[in-house]
Amino acid sequence: MNETAVKLVNRITNLAAEKKAVDTVVLEIGKVSLIADYFVITGGNNRLQVKAIADHIMEILKKEGYPLLHKEGYPEGIWVLLDYGLVVVHLFQPEERRFYNLERLWGHAPQAANLIEGVCSK
Repeated sequence: MNETAVKLVNRITNLAAEKKAVDTVVLEIGKVSLIADYFVITGGNNRLQVKAIADHIMEILKKEGYPLLHKEGYPEGIWVLLDYGLVVVHLFQPEERRFYNLERLWGHAPQAANLIEGVCSK
Protein backbone atom coordinates (compact mmCIF):
# COMPACT_ATOMS: atom_id res chain seq x y z
CA MET A 1 0.00 0.00 0.00
CA ASN A 2 1.43 3.34 -1.09
CA GLU A 3 1.25 5.67 1.94
CA THR A 4 1.37 8.79 -0.23
CA ALA A 5 -1.66 7.58 -2.19
CA VAL A 6 -3.53 6.68 0.99
CA LYS A 7 -2.82 10.11 2.46
CA LEU A 8 -4.03 11.74 -0.75
CA VAL A 9 -7.21 9.63 -0.80
CA ASN A 10 -7.98 10.65 2.78
CA ARG A 11 -7.35 14.31 2.00
CA ILE A 12 -9.55 14.23 -1.11
CA THR A 13 -12.44 12.46 0.61
CA ASN A 14 -12.36 14.90 3.50
CA LEU A 15 -12.18 17.93 1.20
CA ALA A 16 -15.13 16.58 -0.79
CA ALA A 17 -17.07 16.03 2.43
CA GLU A 18 -16.46 19.65 3.42
CA LYS A 19 -18.50 20.63 0.36
CA LYS A 20 -21.21 18.04 1.14
CA ALA A 21 -20.24 15.49 -1.52
CA VAL A 22 -22.55 12.46 -1.60
CA ASP A 23 -22.03 8.71 -1.91
CA THR A 24 -18.24 8.70 -1.77
CA VAL A 25 -16.63 5.41 -2.80
CA VAL A 26 -12.93 4.57 -3.03
CA LEU A 27 -11.80 1.79 -5.37
CA GLU A 28 -8.35 0.22 -5.17
CA ILE A 29 -7.95 0.41 -8.93
CA GLY A 30 -4.23 -0.34 -8.72
CA LYS A 31 -5.05 -3.95 -7.92
CA VAL A 32 -6.58 -4.42 -11.39
CA SER A 33 -5.11 -1.67 -13.59
CA LEU A 34 -2.08 0.56 -14.07
CA ILE A 35 -4.25 3.70 -14.43
CA ALA A 36 -3.79 4.78 -10.81
CA ASP A 37 -3.66 3.35 -7.31
CA TYR A 38 -7.12 4.60 -6.34
CA PHE A 39 -10.31 6.05 -7.80
CA VAL A 40 -12.32 8.36 -5.59
CA ILE A 41 -15.88 8.42 -6.93
CA THR A 42 -18.24 10.96 -5.45
CA GLY A 43 -20.77 13.52 -6.48
CA GLY A 44 -22.87 16.57 -6.00
CA ASN A 45 -26.54 17.21 -6.54
CA ASN A 46 -26.10 19.68 -9.39
CA ARG A 47 -23.56 21.42 -11.63
CA LEU A 48 -22.76 24.14 -9.10
CA GLN A 49 -22.07 21.68 -6.30
CA VAL A 50 -19.92 19.42 -8.51
CA LYS A 51 -17.84 22.42 -9.57
CA ALA A 52 -17.63 23.71 -5.98
CA ILE A 53 -16.30 20.32 -4.82
CA ALA A 54 -13.79 20.25 -7.70
CA ASP A 55 -12.69 23.84 -7.00
CA HIS A 56 -12.20 23.10 -3.31
CA ILE A 57 -10.16 19.96 -3.97
CA MET A 58 -8.00 21.67 -6.62
CA GLU A 59 -7.42 24.81 -4.54
CA ILE A 60 -6.41 23.08 -1.32
CA LEU A 61 -4.32 20.34 -2.93
CA LYS A 62 -2.44 22.95 -4.99
CA LYS A 63 -1.62 24.83 -1.77
CA GLU A 64 -0.46 21.55 -0.23
CA GLY A 65 1.84 20.80 -3.15
CA TYR A 66 -0.10 18.08 -4.98
CA PRO A 67 0.15 18.73 -8.74
CA LEU A 68 -2.99 18.30 -10.80
CA LEU A 69 -1.86 16.36 -13.86
CA HIS A 70 -5.07 16.61 -15.86
CA LYS A 71 -8.70 17.63 -15.57
CA GLU A 72 -11.66 16.86 -17.79
CA GLY A 73 -15.29 17.95 -17.89
CA TYR A 74 -14.97 20.93 -15.58
CA PRO A 75 -16.79 23.53 -17.74
CA GLU A 76 -19.89 21.32 -18.00
CA GLY A 77 -19.83 20.15 -14.38
CA ILE A 78 -21.58 16.88 -15.25
CA TRP A 79 -18.65 14.48 -14.81
CA VAL A 80 -15.43 16.11 -13.65
CA LEU A 81 -12.24 14.06 -13.64
CA LEU A 82 -9.23 15.25 -11.61
CA ASP A 83 -6.05 13.26 -12.18
CA TYR A 84 -3.48 13.41 -9.40
CA GLY A 85 -1.47 10.47 -10.73
CA LEU A 86 -1.80 8.02 -7.87
CA VAL A 87 -5.41 9.05 -7.31
CA VAL A 88 -8.05 9.90 -9.90
CA VAL A 89 -11.15 11.72 -8.69
CA HIS A 90 -14.49 11.30 -10.48
CA LEU A 91 -17.16 13.87 -9.53
CA PHE A 92 -20.63 13.25 -10.92
CA GLN A 93 -24.11 14.64 -10.97
CA PRO A 94 -26.59 11.91 -9.90
CA GLU A 95 -27.99 10.97 -13.34
CA GLU A 96 -24.56 10.61 -14.94
CA ARG A 97 -23.26 8.65 -11.97
CA ARG A 98 -26.09 6.14 -12.35
CA PHE A 99 -25.60 5.98 -16.13
CA TYR A 100 -21.82 5.43 -16.14
CA ASN A 101 -21.85 3.36 -12.92
CA LEU A 102 -18.08 3.20 -12.49
CA GLU A 103 -18.52 1.03 -9.42
CA ARG A 104 -20.01 -1.68 -11.64
CA LEU A 105 -17.64 -1.05 -14.56
CA TRP A 106 -14.64 -1.42 -12.23
CA GLY A 107 -16.44 -3.95 -9.99
CA HIS A 108 -13.43 -6.25 -10.00
CA ALA A 109 -11.47 -3.55 -8.09
CA PRO A 110 -11.92 -3.87 -4.33
CA GLN A 111 -13.59 -1.05 -2.45
CA ALA A 112 -11.43 0.64 0.14
CA ALA A 113 -14.02 1.99 2.55
CA ASN A 114 -11.43 1.80 5.31
CA LEU A 115 -9.53 4.66 3.64
CA ILE A 116 -12.33 7.15 4.07
CA GLU A 117 -11.31 8.49 7.47
CA GLY A 118 -14.17 10.04 9.37
CA VAL A 119 -16.23 10.59 6.23
CA CYS A 120 -19.73 9.26 5.95
CA SER A 121 -20.08 7.60 2.55
CA LYS A 122 -23.75 8.51 2.21
